[in-house]
Amino acid sequence: MIYSDRLRTFLHALEGPSEEGGYPFDRLRLQAQADGVPIIRLEMERFLQILLELKKPEQILEVGTAIGYSAMRMASFTSSDVKITTIENYEPRLEQARRNFASCPWSERIFLIEGDAAQVLGTLETGAYDVVFMDAAKAQYIHFLPDALRVLKTGGLLISDNVLQDGVILESRYAVERRDRTIHRRMREYLKVLCRTDGLATSVVPIGDGAAVTIKQQQEIDLPAADPMSQGG
Repeated sequence: MIYSDRLRTFLHALEGPSEEGGYPFDRLRLQAQADGVPIIRLEMERFLQILLELKKPEQILEVGTAIGYSAMRMASFTSSDVKITTIENYEPRLEQARRNFASCPWSERIFLIEGDAAQVLGTLETGAYDVVFMDAAKAQYIHFLPDALRVLKTGGLLISDNVLQDGVILESRYAVERRDRTIHRRMREYLKVLCRTDGLATSVVPIGDGAAVTIKQQQEIDLPAADPMSQGG
C-alpha cells in the first residue's frame, strides 16, 4: 500500500466537500465506489490538478474514460478554452459517461470517442496533445505507448496512473498470483521503457496507486522492441 489507511483518511479529511463548478463530484465519487467502478483516487486527483496548473495545456487526451469522472475533473481544473478528448470502449461505462457529460457544465469541452483505444490512438493526429492521461487497462499501457507518444507534442506530459498496482509491482514475479503475472510483467516493462528511453524523462511518484510522469523531450522517440513475453493475452 502506498499510504497507510490512517494517512489516507487524514488526507481525505483535509479535502473537504467538493462541488467545483456547481457539479457534485463527491456524490459521483461515492456512487462510483458503491458500483465498484474504479476512478482516480483523491490523492491522484489533486496531483493531476497541480500538473495541469503547471503545464497549462490546450489539448488533453485521456485514454480510459470509465464514467467520465476524471475527464470532468480535468475540465474543472483548466480554463474554458481547453479541450479534452477521452476514449472508452466498455459500453456500460460509456452509457454512464454520456449521461454525466451531458449534465455537467463542461460538456462543450469534452469529446468522447467510442472505440478500442489501440485502434483509436492510431487515427489521431501526430503531435496534437499537450497532455496524455493514461488510465485504461493497465496491461495494455505498453501497447498504447508508441501511439500515445506519437500524438503527444514535444515537451508534452504523459501521465500514467495506477502504475504500482497497490505495491504488487514491487514484488518478485514469483510472489505474485499466477493470474496477475501478465499485468505485473507488462507494467514493469512499461516503467522500464519510460525510465530508460532516450528522449523521455520520467519520475515514478508513490502517490495514490502510483503515477509515472513523463516529459517527451524530443520529437522522435526510438522505443525498444517489445518484449515477446508481453505479446498476446
